[in-house]
Amino acid sequence: MGGALMYVLAIDTATDAVVTGVARVDDTGPAEILAERALADGRRHAEVLTTLIAEVLAESAVAREDLAAVVVGCGPGPFTGLRVGMATAASFADALSLPVYGVCSLDAVAVRATGTTDAGSVPRSVLVVADARRREIYWARYVDGERVSGPSVAAPAVVVSDLAEADIDLVVGSPDHARLFDRPVGAATVPSAAGLVGCAITDLRSAATPAPLVPLYLRRPDAVEPTAKRRRTTAGGVGR
Repeated sequence: MGGALMYVLAIDTATDAVVTGVARVDDTGPAEILAERALADGRRHAEVLTTLIAEVLAESAVAREDLAAVVVGCGPGPFTGLRVGMATAASFADALSLPVYGVCSLDAVAVRATGTTDAGSVPRSVLVVADARRREIYWARYVDGERVSGPSVAAPAVVVSDLAEADIDLVVGSPDHARLFDRPVGAATVPSAAGLVGCAITDLRSAATPAPLVPLYLRRPDAVEPTAKRRRTTAGGVGR
């Protein structure tokens, strides 16, 4: 390890898994993960996240007061699960006067996937897919570690067709959807603490001012405000 040590809490609830961990970051090399939890329980994000945070802090022997920053996945992801992680990260950081850095959850999966494959090679082009429900997927494509398209949401068949001729060495993320692309499938299925912190490591080291947290829903929520015209019609009693 080099100098300028800092401890970082990582959180992600953009998928069915609740992911959290504590990382040690210095001025060189990748982050060192001191403790991590990934619990696949998509219906209980709010119930388990606080407990998992307490567990990783205890296991890493890092007190809340020792933390220097929080990193949180901002999706894309379903509204209910995603807001749990982002609200928790924002509240935690506010209580301790810490900066909180938001990162794309698909980017974090891509970082996790760009190690060596089973064949010993490093994938140059990676596709990350995640279950968006409603018979759709979230997706993004990366070349040499840089996102070149996405994040977007569409039906799996549309994405398969659109990327049929694309150079893709590895597909990661939701296993059921990754297998649709007739390409090698990697082991990374959800964001990891290392991936989340890795996405923000440049900003962490430079102590950059974080941008506001903005959730990546990529589509409108089911419940929307009525249009102005509809509100006026209702108010005017038309149809009585």
